[in-house]
Amino acid sequence: KVLAGFYNDPEFANVDSSENESILPFKGTILRTKSGKISSPVEEPCVSCTTFNILAPIYKRLDQQNQSVRESDFRAFWLARNERIVDWLLYESSSIICLQEFWVGNEELVHMFEERLSAAGYKTFKLARTNNRGDGLLTAIHQDYFKVLNYRELLFNDCGDRVAQLLHVKSVVPFSINQNNCVEQEILIVNTHLLFPHDSSLSIARLHQVYQILLYLETYQQENKLTQMPVILCGDWNGSKRGHVYKFLRSQGFVSSYDIAHECSDSEADADKWISHRNHRGNICGVDFIWLRNPNKSRKPLKISWAEAAFGIIKFQLQKASLAENDAFAFLRADNSVDHITYSAFCDALRQVNLTGLSYGLSFQDTKDLWVQADFDGNGVLDYEEFKRIWNSTWSDHMDEDCSSDDSNEGNEEETVGFTVKNAALFPREVEKGIWPENYSLSDHARLTAVFSPVRLRCPRRSP
Repeated sequence: KVLAGFYNDPEFANVDSSENESILPFKGTILRTKSGKISSPVEEPCVSCTTFNILAPIYKRLDQQNQSVRESDFRAFWLARNERIVDWLLYESSSIICLQEFWVGNEELVHMFEERLSAAGYKTFKLARTNNRGDGLLTAIHQDYFKVLNYRELLFNDCGDRVAQLLHVKSVVPFSINQNNCVEQEILIVNTHLLFPHDSSLSIARLHQVYQILLYLETYQQENKLTQMPVILCGDWNGSKRGHVYKFLRSQGFVSSYDIAHECSDSEADADKWISHRNHRGNICGVDFIWLRNPNKSRKPLKISWAEAAFGIIKFQLQKASLAENDAFAFLRADNSVDHITYSAFCDALRQVNLTGLSYGLSFQDTKDLWVQADFDGNGVLDYEEFKRIWNSTWSDHMDEDCSSDDSNEGNEEETVGFTVKNAALFPREVEKGIWPENYSLSDHARLTAVFSPVRLRCPRRSP
């Protein structure tokens, strides 16, 4: 085996080889033993990032026949499993670690994670979900790589009691982009865990969560007069590449690091190439992502992207009700004799498909904003042409072009630093082929690690 020597090393005795996760550390990362000893040098400038939903013991079912029996009732079980999780995290020694379903409600487990990560050189930040749900997030930043400049907490206050962490960090050792240019690069990092889609009406709530993250990122950069910098979004997104959240993030210039590393496209053919989760219903799906957005990526205005995503959800709900284009138009105009859709009929239709009238649905202002976007000529009603403009909108334009490709920006550019995706891998490795191994017991999620290399970019000057 690749790690035969590693399994025989007494300093790693707690790592369970039965998890079938044999892989060498990524080239360019620092590997430390539990004693803190550096066992391999950095070979080139790079940043590694791991995201992992570690399955909180309060949710881990031990008996499928009796769903109330949870791992949290058996200290020896949850402690041993979580110690193995920390063993793997310390073995990989990523620059950035983002954990979801971290059992913040258990002081012993929290202390174990914080103590071991701190001893290995990490600075940790934990955040509980609202309404005392018991679990939350943990983000750890290796202090050999980054200094934390700021830390913010985002509370969505939605039906799922979800939260997010924002960290603004700066590289400790300057990145050497070329022989004459070294920079202490700043990065924005987000760790989150989106709402599980128990039914399709929750799509709007999930979209809102991502919209709030991106809006907060924009506001944070504006308020702090920050120059352009890369953004890394990590977490369990509880949605696949087919979903509205995925398409929304793509329209905002983000790329999936794993898909870039493995040359997977957004096409339907590549939608199920890999998986990362077996959920409580027994379904396998790919929901864990490390998103990257470089500062030279073009993107649509955030509010327009959000409106397009929301209209996509409206269309999905109407199609779910077996309504084709003509039928949907008739439904939205409430079968009135008029040949247009009124605002009141539009609102009533959204209520009937469970997108308004609920605490997590579209708000009054959301609905009004969508109407303004749809009423292209501003005459107060939607005719059939305006309706078709909504119905037939596509997500094919992901705005992936570099800003520097636009000749109109010549002479008004600035040099900045971004990242290229050097490598990415899921563990256990079987999930990369769409197979969930039955002998895997570390979590109901796979662990995703990506490695980024700094790259010099040119893009238009933007006002902070």
